[in-house]
Amino acid sequence: MLKQGDLVELEINDLSNDGNGVGRIDNQVVFIPDTVNGDRILTRIVRLKRKYGEGKIEQIVTPSAHRIRPRCIVADKCGGCQWQHIDYSFQLKVKQNLVQQTLQRIGGFTNPPVLEVIGSSDLGYRNKVTYPLGISEAGFLQAGYYRKGTHKIVNINKCPVQDQRLNQLLTEIKQDLLNLGISIYNENTKKGALSHLGFRIGVNTGEILLILVSKDKDIPVLDQQAVYWLERYSNLVGVTLNYNPHHNNVILGKETLLLAGKPYLKEIFAGLKFQLRSETFFQINTHAAESLLEAIFDRLNLQGQETIVDAYCGVGTFTLPFAQKVKQAIGIELYQNSVEQALINADLNHITNVDFLQGSTETILPELDIEPDVVFLDPPRKGCHQEVIETLLTIKPKRIVYLSCNIATLARDLKLLCEDRVYQLTAVQPADFFPQTSHVECAAFLTLNS
Repeated sequence: MLKQGDLVELEINDLSNDGNGVGRIDNQVVFIPDTVNGDRILTRIVRLKRKYGEGKIEQIVTPSAHRIRPRCIVADKCGGCQWQHIDYSFQLKVKQNLVQQTLQRIGGFTNPPVLEVIGSSDLGYRNKVTYPLGISEAGFLQAGYYRKGTHKIVNINKCPVQDQRLNQLLTEIKQDLLNLGISIYNENTKKGALSHLGFRIGVNTGEILLILVSKDKDIPVLDQQAVYWLERYSNLVGVTLNYNPHHNNVILGKETLLLAGKPYLKEIFAGLKFQLRSETFFQINTHAAESLLEAIFDRLNLQGQETIVDAYCGVGTFTLPFAQKVKQAIGIELYQNSVEQALINADLNHITNVDFLQGSTETILPELDIEPDVVFLDPPRKGCHQEVIETLLTIKPKRIVYLSCNIATLARDLKLLCEDRVYQLTAVQPADFFPQTSHVECAAFLTLNS
């Protein structure tokens, strides 16, 4: 009988939704991080539950053919990546399989039509990063991701998954902040000012925003330093200070102050101009999002006479490209500041056949006095509100495209939409927005049964 502390040899035969390897001992499932299908390992059992166990690698007896040398020197410590040890082509196959298994298990679909995953550059893809700050025992300023399973910062001076144009700024601005003598927030004592350092880059324009997060609103030395940063870095267009006085796990507060330059950067997405602020939600992998949008266009084959509703539309990232291909586009967005930015982005591109409505999708969608040909859904990780599903089953748009970053809630909602054969799931297109992690984005295509 398996006991906590046991040292056992097993083979990894699968990867779970959260990215851990899956092995079995005496028909009991054991999850082991930092492994991959085909690894034969010695593992120490560190936790036992009634239905499963958790282990850690003590020794790799025989490495998998899919195992590679991580290209980051802190990959074994940092919690930013899970799969640096896995060959990228196999990562894509695993993600396709995860989508298929989840749609079967949760959605109840038999042989769901899951296409091959749209890949991207497996490194250098992140257009936004936010690093917690800390002070080491030696007194140096640290910035990086947390060590796996802890709140201890793994200090980095460059990160292989962020846009490589940000590496110089990360190293040098850390040193500047240390030289300025600004107090750094300590989550144990709840004292100190600066808590996070972040960057956002327009991948297709090169423009950069520098983002500081602070528990204090007034840090006088930063005003002059921000001007100096703008002079030093030609691509830096703005420096902002986000004020978050709360002691919780939410990184950004509700108020953002402009220290120097502009509060936004310019980006080109799908051939359109966008203004992106430091707090704007925007897809983290620009090129992968553009590739997925092209795949959506190919499958919808829009003819120019359609009316499309984009629920949870944000700043119009997908609404505006849709508007170029249809008669009328309507975006629904909960947050007023996102609606304001969406209107600016529409004006920048001289797009006039689009309306943006502020409010929750579950409130506004039932009140629309139109019959949309296509409804595009891009909800948060928790998925669609029950009232949204009920409204869709009532108004019955001919086609639905459901974009999701959470396979489990996607499967749950698709099951509801396809009950009683109201809709048919015709295709699921995964895209890899987060290489080196187990996360996968999916666009599911539904057609109304006649």
